[in-house]
Amino acid sequence: MSRATSPETGRRYGIQRVCGAWQLPRSTWYAQTAAMRPDWPVPLKRGPKTVVSDAELADAIRGVLATSPFVGEGHRKVWAKLRHAGTRCGKPRVLRVMREHGLLAPQRGGGYRGPRAHDGTITTAAPDLMWGTDFTTTVTVNEGQAAVFVCVDHCTSELIGVHASGKATRWEALEPVKQGLREHYGGLRKAVAQGLELRHDNGTQYLAHDFQREIAFLGIASSPSFVRAPEGNGCAERIIRTLKEQLLWVRSFATIEELRLALREWQRLYNDTWMVEKHQHRSPAQVRRDLRAAALPVVQAA
Repeated sequence: MSRATSPETGRRYGIQRVCGAWQLPRSTWYAQTAAMRPDWPVPLKRGPKTVVSDAELADAIRGVLATSPFVGEGHRKVWAKLRHAGTRCGKPRVLRVMREHGLLAPQRGGGYRGPRAHDGTITTAAPDLMWGTDFTTTVTVNEGQAAVFVCVDHCTSELIGVHASGKATRWEALEPVKQGLREHYGGLRKAVAQGLELRHDNGTQYLAHDFQREIAFLGIASSPSFVRAPEGNGCAERIIRTLKEQLLWVRSFATIEELRLALREWQRLYNDTWMVEKHQHRSPAQVRRDLRAAALPVVQAA
């Protein structure tokens, strides 16, 4: 239409006159015309040019996912591992590239669970002030159902102790706590863990008189969570979810003893290599070492 000639003036109408009559911005006309040209170059990424292209970054991400001992890691942990490997890139860019190449971990949406029973703060500023304990169940091939008990530090997110048993009794529930006492307090004796609190739910194992008397003898203060409020024991609940996603749901075990050995090996792997975002993507063992070093008195040379 813009190239048509007016019968009255003998001149072309022009793009400006035609777009004005149609109430169409000229920028839209130019953009659509350019898009229909077969020789028009593919638009490049806007902004500053990055050292690593998207294709190279996607290959690096695949390498991180392939070499990781864990499964289902999201873009934040991948971004942190890329930085540790020397590949500098933005977290939103890693998310975009993983989404475009189908590398994101599957997620389930949560639903409304009612009003909060507390303010959501259950972590501590130093290790060995509060431990959380809970248990879940799994199935072995030859021996049937097994109970898996865990104990976690509320500061460092360390897996303090882990135990598997064919029975979910109060005595089995004490085992991961005792493992932690042997590791961090040097043994089991009266009042050895004075000042330590133990967060647990209201299960029969943890409210049993034998369980309560045993932890009281060891100097541990009982700290039960609210009834029907699992977020009150959120640290233990979260590590159980990680344990399921990384071990219990991806491997099968013939016997409870085989499961027990796998749990102890996974405990070492988790404490040494698992990245905790709230601790700037440091491992739980590294967090404990850093906090211990920061608490040591500074000795000045004479």
